[in-house]
Amino acid sequence: MSVMGCSGTAPRSNAPRESESASASASPSASASTSPSPGALTEPGADRRLGETATVEWSPKDGVDGKISITVARLESTSYKQTFSGWKLDEATLARAPYFVRATIKNDGDTDLGGYDAPLWGLDGEGNLVEAAAFKEPFKPCDGKALPKPFAPGATANVCLVMLVPDQGKLVGVSFRPYEEFDPITWEGDLTPYAAPKASAKPSPSASPSS
Repeated sequence: MSVMGCSGTAPRSNAPRESESASASASPSASASTSPSPGALTEPGADRRLGETATVEWSPKDGVDGKISITVARLESTSYKQTFSGWKLDEATLARAPYFVRATIKNDGDTDLGGYDAPLWGLDGEGNLVEAAAFKEPFKPCDGKALPKPFAPGATANVCLVMLVPDQGKLVGVSFRPYEEFDPITWEGDLTPYAAPKASAKPSPSASPSS
């Protein structure tokens, strides 16, 4: 099995380019300290702490208009030795530092959003955006980049994204930035070390090494 690396997907055609500067998110927003009313949209440029929610309008592709609430729960630090055993990793991948982002997304609109990738980008210590990695096979430590099918109005899903930060950099936050001109909404907080789930009575086998 191998990592496909960081690649765009069709539903995110208006997304910003990877490693583009996200310096706009560093400026505090007047809305950041305001408690929004339930269902109200979060203003662009707002800053959020881990565990806090932002409600946004989101169009993953032309003709698909949705509204979602995003709660980023944790930023997890890990290592290739700890969580990528059995995977073929090229030199370009090994030059990056792996992190996991865990979030909860609720469909607050009227449109089924099933199958689209969670619209979140990593943010490194240099202010660059990092796109979530794609995999050819399920990746058990952090599987669930895409929203389930169906993802009907009122549905809630837990997602996990793998961020591979260039030059062994540090993940410091997560950004919602659906298109380049959008003033991003950003979550920042402390890293949590990855902890493997406790084994059940009959643990399932881990990913098989590639032949």
